[in-house]
Amino acid sequence: MKNIFIMGVFAMSLLVSCNSQKKNGDHTHDGSEPHSHDNETITNVNDYFGAYDLEDESYGTKTKVTLTDTERVMVTNALPNHKTGEFPNPGNPNAIAAQNSTYTFPLNPKYTGNATWAREPGIALNGIKFEPGTAEVVECETGESFRVEALQDVIDLGLDFNHAHVQPAGAYHYHGTPTSVINDFDNGEDLIHIGFAHDGFPMYYLKSGKYKPSYKALDGDREGENCSYENPHQSMDISVGGHHDGTFTSDFEYVEGSGDLDECNGITIEGQYMYLVTNEFPYIGRCLMGEVSQKEGRAAGIGQGRGGQGQGGRPGGGRPSFDEIIEMMDGNNDNKISKSEAKGPLNENFDKNKDGFLTKEEFENSENGHGNRPLKNN
Repeated sequence: MKNIFIMGVFAMSLLVSCNSQKKNGDHTHDGSEPHSHDNETITNVNDYFGAYDLEDESYGTKTKVTLTDTERVMVTNALPNHKTGEFPNPGNPNAIAAQNSTYTFPLNPKYTGNATWAREPGIALNGIKFEPGTAEVVECETGESFRVEALQDVIDLGLDFNHAHVQPAGAYHYHGTPTSVINDFDNGEDLIHIGFAHDGFPMYYLKSGKYKPSYKALDGDREGENCSYENPHQSMDISVGGHHDGTFTSDFEYVEGSGDLDECNGITIEGQYMYLVTNEFPYIGRCLMGEVSQKEGRAAGIGQGRGGQGQGGRPGGGRPSFDEIIEMMDGNNDNKISKSEAKGPLNENFDKNKDGFLTKEEFENSENGHGNRPLKNN
């Protein structure tokens, strides 16, 4: 009888251990000294539609999600809860640093069917933002300009194995499929919940890849002569001739019905609208189909244009708006850009009144705006 009691206690202890919300076990990520994630706490691990805490002292991650009657509120320091590449690196001279970010998502998203461009369409469950596009531009003396895709082989932007890199202020962010997030949040189903879009609809990765985007590479060849790329650390000549191979965003066009997903990489499955992150362009949707609050929309660069492609490589076409530039570079929040804040090459129209600042009026009145684009690893 005593032995039966002891075996029962042992079995119960195993059950408690297996269901603990702390991940245990010494291990190594890269062949270095073994360590454990004993201090990692994840609550509600099977339901990220509810409230949850995600903390990992090994990486410094602190992400907390709470629910109100109408909103999902995420407070995060935006430090990834997984291994990353080495930063700084030759293609990305920035170091990962904690942020102080709060995001709100509607609990009951409203589908409008109107594609609205979004620089930052959503946030991963671990608090890291999705920013599929870049601010890198190749410009030609013949007048053409091409927005560079993050996932290409012509210009080294320093992306790691998570298809991510770091902005100048230290914000780590995903440009494509977030490999470690997909692995960490895989619950065995084909659809893996990996984040929320700013309009409140969920974001998933589909392991089978059976639903395809509706973007196609353009026929024909690009035009442009004497083209170059420049950032504060390098300058290089770029040949843009040849077929549309995906180096630039404008290599693609949305062809309705050519795939399974809509203009924003969204689809309705079993009555639920969602966005899919895919291995093919656009990788992460560049627009949203639902309503977004004005405050959250401005913070995410939403509403500056429509989905679709145009010369210069951003949905809606053309150069970034002044609001986008303010969002990325205005460090002291004075609604203008000083020369010390500006990133990338600046043309002679940068500061017409020679007061040391670029204002919205000067930006909008500039003859071509080329060089006003921030070209620094966004």
